Amino acid sequence: MSDKPENKQSVASGVDTLRPTSAATHGSPLVKRLFDLTAVLCGLWLIWPLLLAIALWVKLDSPGPVFFRQVRVGRGGQLFRIHKFRTMQIGAESSGQLTVGADARVTRAGRLLRKTKLDELPQLLDVLFGDMSLVGPRPEVPKYVAHYPAAVKAIVLSVRPGITDWASIRMIDENELLGKAADAEKMYVESILPQKLDYYVQYARSYTLWGDVLIIVATLLKIVSR
Repeated sequence: MSDKPENKQSVASGVDTLRPTSAATHGSPLVKRLFDLTAVLCGLWLIWPLLLAIALWVKLDSPGPVFFRQVRVGRGGQLFRIHKFRTMQIGAESSGQLTVGADARVTRAGRLLRKTKLDELPQLLDVLFGDMSLVGPRPEVPKYVAHYPAAVKAIVLSVRPGITDWASIRMIDENELLGKAADAEKMYVESILPQKLDYYVQYARSYTLWGDVLIIVATLLKIVSR
């Protein structure tokens, strides 16, 4: 599977030509689900001490719960609450849902957890529960899904959202870019979100099990190299 999005202009404009056709083939959803369950169960068995250590660190570092729960939009438009290790101060969302640059709301533990993406590990539970997949379009909050063009939304929400994808890898420094913008909200909606949708559509139309494995490996390599 290519790591480069296709039909960029079409995705941005939301034309109907992006609707899935017989030419848009992808892997078996059943095989993908079995792969997810096997990998997650093995992963949780291997890293549970790390999860406990991070949970204790989060709890001791700042007041508040261990997990951050937020409503996201899943497959078919169904809402679910995502699991993450809490990396921000309590009530941070009241100041906005975007994390911009060196955000003062991020805790000391949260800075490292975000940089290494360890805050995303609890989403293995969301994969286990069936709300997410290991690989797929990142789940957005309803506020930003409302900006998806209708035709694009139908494609993106036809698959389970994932913990990682090519957009997560290629745009891993998104927060830094937003921190340099005069209007972070506008930049996200008008520039960054359309780029993400390019990747999301390409993935939803052509995912394969081997492609998922490549994305997982690329994600790990990207995190280690930062």
